[in-house]
Amino acid sequence: MSRSTLFAVIFFIVSLTGCGGLRYSEVSPDAANCHPRQIAILPADTTTFPEAKGSVDRLFAEAMNDRKWFSMVVGGEQISSMMKKDGDFHRTVSEYLTKRAKINFSDPALSDRIGKLTDTGAFLIVRVDSWNYALADDKKVAKVGLTVAMVQAATGKIVWNASHSRISEYLIIKPDLADMARGLIREMTDHMPH
Repeated sequence: MSRSTLFAVIFFIVSLTGCGGLRYSEVSPDAANCHPRQIAILPADTTTFPEAKGSVDRLFAEAMNDRKWFSMVVGGEQISSMMKKDGDFHRTVSEYLTKRAKINFSDPALSDRIGKLTDTGAFLIVRVDSWNYALADDKKVAKVGLTVAMVQAATGKIVWNASHSRISEYLIIKPDLADMARGLIREMTDHMPH
């Protein structure tokens, strides 16, 4: 085998191994002490892509239940229902998310209250970064992107952050965004501490 062929083979193998990770994933040292038996998933932030709302909440709950890591999963739709029925719970979740968004502060008192009201040891915060069809370099593409944070309820510590996306080219038949999201969520939660 010539030297240039060997170099090309090595480059190809290195290129393939570099494609398997998430765009961003960070596990906190605090994750070593975070092994919740129950987890909640706050309703997904779909402000930019409201059409993703029901799908993302259902898909995350489905993925967490399929993993069988937790004895109980309280999904985003259940949390939404609880927030509609309980004004105090609604204020607690809203205040927590507002502080996190505006001043990047995970309030331990509020996160602990969320944990107690949902009877969970941790919760996920999900944001939809993309959920659409577009043109990119004159090619039709479907895009799904998510950002997730896992919060230890009792302490408010962020034990895991991840962000990733999937893009699929198509000619005529549009890929189903929910199907793309299902695979993306599975890939992302492979990196999630539990």
